[in-house]
Amino acid sequence: MHKYILSGFNIYMKPQVRSTHPWFMHRLESLALATIVCFQLIFLFPLFFVSCKSSAKKITITDSSHLIIQLPANSQISEQEKKGLALACQQWFDTTLDKTGFNGAVLVAKGGNIVFEKYKGSGHVGRMDTINNLTSFHIASVSKTITAMAVLKLWQDGKLDINESFSKYFPTFDYPGITVRSLLNHRSGLPNYLYFMEDLGWNKKDYIKNQDVFDYLVNRKGELKNIGKPDSRFNYCNTNYALLALLIEKVSGQSYADYLQQQFFGPLNMKHSFVFKKEDSARVNPSYDWRGQMIPLNSLDLVYGDKNIYSTVEDLLTWDKALRSNMIFKPEVLQEAYTPYSNERAGIRNYGLGWRMNIYPDGKKMIYHNGWWHGYNAAFIRLIKEDATIIVLGNRYSRAIYKAKNLANIFGTQYQNAEDEESEATQANTNSSEKK
Repeated sequence: MHKYILSGFNIYMKPQVRSTHPWFMHRLESLALATIVCFQLIFLFPLFFVSCKSSAKKITITDSSHLIIQLPANSQISEQEKKGLALACQQWFDTTLDKTGFNGAVLVAKGGNIVFEKYKGSGHVGRMDTINNLTSFHIASVSKTITAMAVLKLWQDGKLDINESFSKYFPTFDYPGITVRSLLNHRSGLPNYLYFMEDLGWNKKDYIKNQDVFDYLVNRKGELKNIGKPDSRFNYCNTNYALLALLIEKVSGQSYADYLQQQFFGPLNMKHSFVFKKEDSARVNPSYDWRGQMIPLNSLDLVYGDKNIYSTVEDLLTWDKALRSNMIFKPEVLQEAYTPYSNERAGIRNYGLGWRMNIYPDGKKMIYHNGWWHGYNAAFIRLIKEDATIIVLGNRYSRAIYKAKNLANIFGTQYQNAEDEESEATQANTNSSEKK
């Protein structure tokens, strides 16, 4: 290498100087070595600094657009505790799920350690494609938790303000008082697109897109019914999250699917999580009603943000661990997400920014979200204080999946046994083939 550097200098020297001044050549070689060191310091020091800083946070930059996040190690748990939890989970599975025709996956973890993992059935009922840890399920309204955190990531990065009016980002959206925050916590007062698109004459043979929902709200506002006053009450509404997906796209300059892949799924190695597109129809597992009859797609199946994320129980555990790690989100952002915003009614149930929660008189808090779409059911339960996670996914309709919250009591803290909660269905749907 030194010769190469010297030759670069030699082209500027006369031949007789090079041959008659060995002392000068010695000095020149010293200068060349100094040059090498300078180049190394100039170009390698910033990389070294980033590497050290990233190592501390366990974040590796592989190129300009791809991060790999190495999550912290799991907490320690004794074999005795693990066996006790596994036994309790197995008993719950045997008595609550197994006898109901359950077709899906269950995962329970403590401190990030999987204490119970169970798979039953096949992706296609009656076939041999056995469900396993690589089987992706439509997580229905659990998708809202990821949509909400994507919006909060953009807020954390200074790219939007959740307290601003939605119309700041979409000037033609003439609904005064509706903020990004009121979309996140279901206090916008907007009607549900699951109903008004059909009521206003949408051709059910055509797939609705997010932009269609927006256009109907803007261009046919005068024909809409049941528009409420913003921030006056909680009203669970899928329209809110269809609009938030459009906001993510506008602010990030990426598609909703690409943003989630770049910010969450890729860095966290959630290899089996993705946003559904029509071309995925042949590769995803269909859903079935409780009788085992396949439920076909309909005009509502391409709207995303409120639904349409597929994932596995292991990927969702990774997502849960990432949220606990504070490596993607600052604690104050998570605090905003887990704050109850609908307090006009007494009771333990409430809603944060993309998260349902049960808040108990003694201060305990259960952070969770359920999902129901066609024959897909999902329960994603996070016990922050106990550092425990309960995930149940299925593609054959089963109300028993929502009883997963009763597993919370196995972690040593007594939670009131909540009744079956199917709010995604009972508040937003009437047709059993269009549940969320």
